[in-house]
Amino acid sequence: MLKRLHLLLPGDPDSITGGYIYDRRIAAGLRALGWQVEVVALAASFPHPDPPALAHAAARLAAIPDGERVLIDGLALGVMPAQVEAERDRLRLIGLVHHPLALETGLPPAQAARLRLTETASLAAMRLVLVTSPSTARLLMTDYGVAAARLRISAPGTDPAPLVQGRSAGPLQLLCVATLTPRKGHPLLVEALAALADRDWALTCVGSLTRCPMTTQAVRGLISARGLGDRVLLAGEVDAEALQAAYAAADLFVLPSLFEGYGMAFTEALARGLPVLGTRAGALPQTIPAAAGLLVEPGSLPALTAALARLLDDCALRARLAAGARQARAHLPDWTRTCERLAGLLQDV
Repeated sequence: MLKRLHLLLPGDPDSITGGYIYDRRIAAGLRALGWQVEVVALAASFPHPDPPALAHAAARLAAIPDGERVLIDGLALGVMPAQVEAERDRLRLIGLVHHPLALETGLPPAQAARLRLTETASLAAMRLVLVTSPSTARLLMTDYGVAAARLRISAPGTDPAPLVQGRSAGPLQLLCVATLTPRKGHPLLVEALAALADRDWALTCVGSLTRCPMTTQAVRGLISARGLGDRVLLAGEVDAEALQAAYAAADLFVLPSLFEGYGMAFTEALARGLPVLGTRAGALPQTIPAAAGLLVEPGSLPALTAALARLLDDCALRARLAAGARQARAHLPDWTRTCERLAGLLQDV
């Protein structure tokens, strides 16, 4: 059979988030390996689709010829159980779960419970389920009833990047790369830094300011209330050149996520030899080597503040973690190997 794949993505495929970057890179990598990859656009309202969005998704699935491989991104998959169930015997359906929808921070309990039910039902219709980390695989087995035989791990790759040069003068430059959403913990980071205002630091936050306007408004309010307007820059989404410049200027990468299915921004920091500060949330303990960063309890302001104080005050600690990051960069998976492994997994579906 032809090496062909239909990749169903909601919204703008060019969105600058870890999940969309992963999807774009595997599509490009599979094409380089001789696969025909058709990106099928679904409505931008996923993962909260209205009836027309679901009807459109059903129509797009119905238009795919019998027996074709169909990879559905988890942002859409988790909320369209009826639509995938209707096609499970006709198409070779494959799910891609970056992280379970029900674990998104800030959801009302009833909504989280509904998402768990719909995602469980959707996953049951998949011939194969791809995840980006062993921790997510374990979650799907224990909480979503996905059998180990139907699970495969396809970790993101990491592009080679130049090593950062480190601090020469001026404030210690902190960098956070993440869309402003509740799950990424920006308010916690601002509060922790406010308690350390006597230290010499500056923070740049790179990531969309429009995906969750309530979070952005809250973070801006905190920055103003704590008097940090001249020390915290919300840069928004930036292009690749500006992002590279932000990494090159950084001394420390920090992101207090409340959950991560993998943590691509952390590996991008490690690829540049940056020490990192994160949390023990989701896959991060497996993504970040102990020698390259500090991990604290997710959601703990005292723990985050204490870890930041250590890193701001102890240049020897930062140097040791930077050395650990430089060692880790040599062992990061690359996109070529990721796509070669993924091609083998898909070929067997």
